[in-house]
Amino acid sequence: MNATPTVLRYNYRIYPTPGQRIELAKAFGCARVVFNDCIRFRQESHASGVKVSDTDVQKRVVTAAKATPERGWLAEVSSVVLVQACQDARVAYRNFFDSLSGKRKGRKMGAPRFRSRKDNRQAIRLTRNGFSLRPNGKLYAAKIGELKVAWSRGLPSDPSSVTIIKDASGRYFASFVVQLDDAPLPAVDSEVGIDLGLTTFAVLSNGKTIESPKFFRRAERKLRKAQQALSRKDKGSNNRAKARIRVAKAHAKVRDTRADWAHKHSTQIIRENQAVYVEDLCITGLARTRMAKSVHDAGWAQFTRMLEEKANRFGRTFGKVDRFFPSSQLCSVCGAVDGKKALSIREWTCRCGTTHDRDLNAAKNILAAGRAESLNACGEPVSLSA
Repeated sequence: MNATPTVLRYNYRIYPTPGQRIELAKAFGCARVVFNDCIRFRQESHASGVKVSDTDVQKRVVTAAKATPERGWLAEVSSVVLVQACQDARVAYRNFFDSLSGKRKGRKMGAPRFRSRKDNRQAIRLTRNGFSLRPNGKLYAAKIGELKVAWSRGLPSDPSSVTIIKDASGRYFASFVVQLDDAPLPAVDSEVGIDLGLTTFAVLSNGKTIESPKFFRRAERKLRKAQQALSRKDKGSNNRAKARIRVAKAHAKVRDTRADWAHKHSTQIIRENQAVYVEDLCITGLARTRMAKSVHDAGWAQFTRMLEEKANRFGRTFGKVDRFFPSSQLCSVCGAVDGKKALSIREWTCRCGTTHDRDLNAAKNILAAGRAESLNACGEPVSLSA
């Protein structure tokens, strides 16, 4: 068993009634106002040189605000929604300062921004005292009522919180946070290196290939027509609002299909291999080139993130090989470096006489480099030609 429980999100579609949609709209609006008030109060306090605690902020923007004529309507929604909006603002500032100090790894985060009523995504978060699961299979949310849930699968444990979301296409979702003590998968002997590409999505060092699904390219014509129809509608009209939802639904279908495809293939790879190694691609840089549309359509970052999360969850090894490692230039048989090659060259012959498929050879080199890094971390002698 893992030493620490795995925190996961389980998402389900929900179907609120017309009356519940009105109550949810109120809750979304109140949460947005409280979040913005927290940001504004912290900014004003910082400008005046006054330090404020989290309790001071909550008292000011929730407790005291409810007693004023300008914010008296905050009492119409559950206090849990308002308190969690304060917590979200606090976490946003904490992440910002941790990013500045280097404590938070990854891309630098900007200062928290005000939320807008025009944002495509609206959400509220409820802790255990703000929701419950009823025996009839419905989700009860405080001051909203019992929401119909499409249970595509059961929850593995009692949820600690739920986020109710309305996306750009007008769909509603309930996202439950649960904790699991996952048992590692049975050990297997195979390890694999993966070379990611555009024409072929992935080539594995064992010879298997995964063709690129190109979900966006397939739907591009339909998306273009929907976008053109939207641009012809008058701003502020009901027809424009309907056209915007049609565009959002088309994009949501592409996004959901890509995510489902990535989940299935990443799960299969993790189940079949004890260790998985990929190249640490500079996706942000590639997204600035003329291949940007194809790079975004491929979804490499989403796929590698799923591989890493599932490897950690199920006791597998996952590693990234340095992006400057010459996987396409190195002969996987003799270790000779043959130099840079144009993308049009798909096969090449090494001086040792071995003819290589460019992608398969790269995958084999990624596997060797990943193994070397793994052994090197343990203090053992390594060799890329092994």
